[in-house]
Amino acid sequence: MTPEQIEHIFATLKAANPQPETELEYTNVFELLAAVLLSAQATDVSVNKASRALFAAAPTPQAMLALGVDGVERYIKTIGLYRTKARHLVEACRILVEQHGGQVPRERAALEALPGVGRKTANVVLNVAFGEATMAVDTHIFRVANRTGLGPGKTPLAVEQALLERVPEAYRVDAHHWLILHGRYVCQARLPRCGICRIRPWCEYDSKTDAR
Repeated sequence: MTPEQIEHIFATLKAANPQPETELEYTNVFELLAAVLLSAQATDVSVNKASRALFAAAPTPQAMLALGVDGVERYIKTIGLYRTKARHLVEACRILVEQHGGQVPRERAALEALPGVGRKTANVVLNVAFGEATMAVDTHIFRVANRTGLGPGKTPLAVEQALLERVPEAYRVDAHHWLILHGRYVCQARLPRCGICRIRPWCEYDSKTDAR
């Protein structure tokens, strides 16, 4: 894919959605971290339904730690892998309180040292909370990047690195939001909706559909 194609793609995505945002609901950086941790192998919709009551009861690491694993589980039973996630979340809160003064760290290494927080989660927090130009490669971005030719790679890390190299700097901070939303609602896994795709003219996918 040429730089001109890439420029057209992101200019088009930006024109359609100038200020893209995560669909996870949160009111502070800690809630964002918790929501992303809970979202692994779960939909944003299901996480939001559970997290509203959870965050009302425990909007800080200290309050979440006070709830304990059993207390957190009661709020998130509707989310997949809720027992493991509750354990990870409470232990992450313990580390935040004991090692970071109850604040979410801005350093990647410190974020990835938290239980349940991998590279993708760290990238989301660094991008959404702190405005860093990171690329949180989930299944949607992985699919869109490979299918369109934007950033082909066999692993999420390879796709992340390819996108960071190729996406123009002016679009880099918001790029992962545009690509996630595009994959979630247009470039879907089973049947891409090429009939309504705004970036179709520059996409290199050779099995385009007429689906809308």
